[in-house]
Amino acid sequence: MAAGKRGGNSRSQLDYYSLKAKKEGYPARSVYKLEEIQQKFQIIKPGNTVLDIGAAPGSWTLYVHRKLLKGQGHIVAVDLKPLMLDPLPAQVTVLTGDAFAPEQVDSITSRGPYHAVISDAAPSTTGNRSVDSLRSQGLAESIISLVPQLLHPGGNLVIKLFQGGGEQEVVKAMRNLFTRVKTFKPKACRKDSFEIFLIGSDLKRAEM
Repeated sequence: MAAGKRGGNSRSQLDYYSLKAKKEGYPARSVYKLEEIQQKFQIIKPGNTVLDIGAAPGSWTLYVHRKLLKGQGHIVAVDLKPLMLDPLPAQVTVLTGDAFAPEQVDSITSRGPYHAVISDAAPSTTGNRSVDSLRSQGLAESIISLVPQLLHPGGNLVIKLFQGGGEQEVVKAMRNLFTRVKTFKPKACRKDSFEIFLIGSDLKRAEM
């Protein structure tokens, strides 16, 4: 569920965040996006059960394990590709496969409910911004559709979205579920990136 790679020298060169991730033992620079999100919105607390959708290569999962759970709680990490974490922390369960396949949804749900669902997932990119944005919107909406069966009341959601016209529809869908919805672009995002993150805080209780 990782994004396809785009060409260009800027992507092949190690920038500040890439070098920092290498130094600190994270598989990818994306860890610092989650760090900024956590510092601003406090989405995960020690002892939480967390679901990471599109987790490979594993930077977000490793950061949650190292910095946020404080030796308690659990992380379920799902991706089409294996995680690059060796050794795999005891607090982490890895599910390899399509997060939206019915049998995988059942497996994910059985390990919940979760206090937070986080996702840095992106579709394979084509280079056509309209197509890529539409694919990203579809992926975000697929994640949102699972929220009622996955999250504890009061739980939080973080998803990535490519800007390109569908943001308002996704935000509206999240506002139906969460008390607060914010858009945020971490400083760790590459300068040429058109990604943003949507943060849903405090899942509303289902109406009886």
